[in-house]
Amino acid sequence: MRFVYVMDPMDRVAFDTDTTFAFQRAAQRLGHTSLHCEPRDVYAEGGYVFARVREVRVAAAPPHFTLGAPQDVRLAELDCVFIRKDPPFDAEYLYVTLMLERLRGQTLVVNDPRGLRDANEKLYTMHFAEHMPRTLVTSDRDRIHRFVAELGVAVVKPLDGAGGSGVMVVSKTDRNSRSIVDYITGEGTRHAMVQEYLVAVRAGDKRVLLLDGEVLGGINRVAREDDVRSNIHVGGRVEACEVTAGERAVVAHIAPRLAADGLVFVGLDFIGGKLTEVNVTSPTGIQELSRHLGRDVAERVVGWVERHVIKA
Repeated sequence: MRFVYVMDPMDRVAFDTDTTFAFQRAAQRLGHTSLHCEPRDVYAEGGYVFARVREVRVAAAPPHFTLGAPQDVRLAELDCVFIRKDPPFDAEYLYVTLMLERLRGQTLVVNDPRGLRDANEKLYTMHFAEHMPRTLVTSDRDRIHRFVAELGVAVVKPLDGAGGSGVMVVSKTDRNSRSIVDYITGEGTRHAMVQEYLVAVRAGDKRVLLLDGEVLGGINRVAREDDVRSNIHVGGRVEACEVTAGERAVVAHIAPRLAADGLVFVGLDFIGGKLTEVNVTSPTGIQELSRHLGRDVAERVVGWVERHVIKA
């Protein structure tokens, strides 16, 4: 089969942690061809969607990847398109998902372009508010300060951030709080998410990976002593962990909505059993999970794609 990955440049990929690299490696091992392109390489002509791609071969040893000669392919003739561009979800990302809509019913796209547009990784979580910590989304700075005063301590974050970017802790006694809120909201012109600070975060921020609504496993990300963020991208330590019965119950509750929105490969974030984010654009953690389980979990994802490829 031939798969194309719409993603960031390969030279930005960390071979030992990146989930897309793991997909490419597993697909290669299973005999499939991987093609690489960036969002800017996708184009439409005559009602058809094309991409300027290069075949990519990956390896554990340096240089870790090689790229073939550029070629133009009609995406409807491929077996699967993986949308793996890292956030933020900007206008260019939007345009690419709209073009990839033309593939519906012709080529498998993971995750579904329409689902990606509907599922902002912060706001989508509010469909399942009963499982979340206390949360406020607003651009009103006074409203935020009142909310923080009620909670005592809160986490504030931009709606378009990723990898821990822009995540800050504020408290009602911190003289920096007003400056932080001004910055995150663009002085009241941008919406932000404010959540109850969960003390359990010091024990870890759990990432649970799902494939078609089923649990693949979980990893626990523990923040450095000098940081409030647990993200791997900013130095969070990864530990093995189990997915609890309570977390599995949350998965069972939200899985039908994920399926309806075409969100196949998803990362849920839990702190102290509370759901904080639903990651759908380019969820990470599969390499760390594979090391903890002693098997390549990416092969299971590729196997799912093999079984669900749209047959002409």
